[in-house]
Amino acid sequence: MIPALVLAAGSGRRMGGPKALLAFEGETLLQRTIRVAEAAGCAPVIAVVGDWDPGPLAGTVSVISNLEAAEGMASSIRAGIAALPPDSEGALILTVDQPSVDTGLLRRLLALAAKDPTHPAASAYGDSLGIPAFLPRRLFPSLLALRGDRGAKAILLREGAATLPFPGGEADLDTPEDLERFRR
Repeated sequence: MIPALVLAAGSGRRMGGPKALLAFEGETLLQRTIRVAEAAGCAPVIAVVGDWDPGPLAGTVSVISNLEAAEGMASSIRAGIAALPPDSEGALILTVDQPSVDTGLLRRLLALAAKDPTHPAASAYGDSLGIPAFLPRRLFPSLLALRGDRGAKAILLREGAATLPFPGGEADLDTPEDLERFRR
């Protein structure tokens, strides 16, 4: 089993509040992302949230509060990696603001990662790599060294991650207009 880290601690300044709590198709973005990760076979699923109440969550999710969320995404990655079971061979990292992420995409990404579990696998969209992405245990020290408002992109590029095409992956939800556009 591959654990999933759902990064959801952002304050959502441009959105007007935490994106994780936004309602989308009858559930919050956090609930949706957890459900999709569990349906793809990830276990455990760890949600890294900010200093707000995520409300009731279905499934077997563990919730970790990131008290350093104001620093940016790196602090959530560090908190999530630190919360992983000690025998984790790697982790799938994803966020709540990519509503095109579905179970099929995550299953294909995990299958790609299974071909060489010591090598990262990432989603390819736009003209770059990004999340969702699988990062193997050997890269945990690099993830724990991240600082500021940056994710694992530089690590994925440096390591020559295996790639899975993710059409539409560049569409994320940063503003109320983005959410309305996606709902249509």
